[in-house]
Amino acid sequence: MWTAIIILAISAIFFAIGKIRSDVVALCALVLLLVFHILTPDEALSGFSNSVVIMMIGLFVVGGAIFQTGLAKMISSHLLRLAGKSETRLLLLVIIVTAAIGAFVSNTGTVALMLPIVVSLAANANISSRRLLMPLAFASSMGGMMTLIGTPPNLVIEETLVSAGYEPLSFFSFLPVGLVCLATGILVLMPLSKLFLSGKSKNKSNKNSKSLQQLVNEYGISDNLFRLAVNEKTNIIGKTIIDLDIRNKYGLNILEIRRGDASRHKFLKTITQKLADPDTTIQSGDILYISGEFSQIKKIAADCFLKILDGHTTEETKNGNTLDFYDIGIAEIVFMPTSRMLNRTIMEIGFRDKFNVNVLGIRRRKEYILQDLGKVKVHSGDVLLVQGTWNDIARLNREDADWVVLGQPLEEASKVTLDYKAPVAAAIMLLMIAMMVFDFIPVAPVTAVIIAALLMVLTGCFRNVEAAYKTINWESVVLIAAMLPMSLALEKTGASAYISDSLVHGLGDYGPFALMAGIYFTTSLLTMFISNTATAVLLAPIALQSATQMGVSPVPFLFAVAVGASMCFASPFSTPPNALVMPAGQYKFIDYIKVGLPLQIIMGIVMVFALPLLFPF
Repeated sequence: MWTAIIILAISAIFFAIGKIRSDVVALCALVLLLVFHILTPDEALSGFSNSVVIMMIGLFVVGGAIFQTGLAKMISSHLLRLAGKSETRLLLLVIIVTAAIGAFVSNTGTVALMLPIVVSLAANANISSRRLLMPLAFASSMGGMMTLIGTPPNLVIEETLVSAGYEPLSFFSFLPVGLVCLATGILVLMPLSKLFLSGKSKNKSNKNSKSLQQLVNEYGISDNLFRLAVNEKTNIIGKTIIDLDIRNKYGLNILEIRRGDASRHKFLKTITQKLADPDTTIQSGDILYISGEFSQIKKIAADCFLKILDGHTTEETKNGNTLDFYDIGIAEIVFMPTSRMLNRTIMEIGFRDKFNVNVLGIRRRKEYILQDLGKVKVHSGDVLLVQGTWNDIARLNREDADWVVLGQPLEEASKVTLDYKAPVAAAIMLLMIAMMVFDFIPVAPVTAVIIAALLMVLTGCFRNVEAAYKTINWESVVLIAAMLPMSLALEKTGASAYISDSLVHGLGDYGPFALMAGIYFTTSLLTMFISNTATAVLLAPIALQSATQMGVSPVPFLFAVAVGASMCFASPFSTPPNALVMPAGQYKFIDYIKVGLPLQIIMGIVMVFALPLLFPF
């Protein structure tokens, strides 16, 4: 027993110091439990197959898709309009919205849904996401106290009461308690978050890197780029790009072909961007992106019966002079003074044939060359704006003998949202929530999350499967998976029972208030190290028995267990939501101590006095 307690104490110390990564500390603790034969290998590794851990992985993917499709940005912009420019109002709005969702959806699911939205919200409001993410996690737990299904400890105490012959609790029996928790949390988090969570994020941005839209504007690409639609009357359907030979005939260059999928249903529509390969066959419904002089554009449109799309708008946005970079991107490359390519024309260098990229423009000192690029000779210091698939641009980046790729094009690519997929992501998100909330849908929460994560990948809400895997924060996953068996170790060795019995029975002589306070803070303490569900299961019968022996109602005592188990904020691994926001907010263990511990203590003091008023002894 004492070995398990010592391992737990040492782990807590290392977590607090923060010199070693939290997942490494958790794994070391797990190994020690194995070495001292406190847990069997099957027991020690059980955390990695736990439904909570699997759900976390799935929720990372779902959250990543909400980000990647631009859905987070859309929702956050609406919330930002409600909050205005007030940072305090924004924090208040995040807490209230999260708590409202958390009343009906698991706190882990709530945080996963809200996390990408809040990160986007913070970026749009130009404030540090650190200020909002920890309150987000705490608010999800507060919201869980409002309904019977909000958090597992609520169901545990309801089952304990029913088993003892008492009336079952109604769906909204917890609502008064949840509202008190929420009010207390708001009053405490407002000053604490401002004091301890206002630090700048450590994300380093490359100031020399230009955004994709900045490059488009700088080179005036939109002014020389025209979109021509291929319809059934067009006389070039079935012909290849090489058959058209429009470079020689018209002095124009087909940069890209935009093609919708076979589905006519707009909701399931997807966009395919293709570079105009010589063998590419023109199909009805294609959109040709052609650069050149407008007089020649009108000529080819008349000759081939193509329709010029006004305003240079894209197929999806239809509202302005914008370009999309879903599959194809742009980047700048600068030629080295020692380059072998100097004094050769663009056509001679063969960017199109060797690297499968187009040259859209040349920046020479303060001059921009956009016409007849194939005949232009390259000089030392010239900067070329090239267009190609993101993979081909990455390949250019590796060819560093003759040129250097400026900025971080692949980093910019990761910021491009697949906004035409936002409706699909929203539908999948709502489906997941419905499966979690409604009992008549016979699907477990973890199953709902796995289904949602798979649908996000299969419906193209990510560029590829690798992009989905990159959204998973493995540090948080390993942290939770390695710490879950700790609760089993404490129960197996009798440490949990010893701690709870000693504290609770020692306070029984001082009256029901003192006993209830002892139960609450014992629950709160244990939840810092073992799961809130396990703590509730352990202490609910003790609370019931203690109240029965004193001849008072067990209801406030059991509510003390439920609230104490759910309102644990002083540790990143006490609840999955706390762990979920840890990497995104760049928090350390000490941050949870600074903000969460005072909130946890104040919440406990308030509850000790509020619970007997709401549910008399």
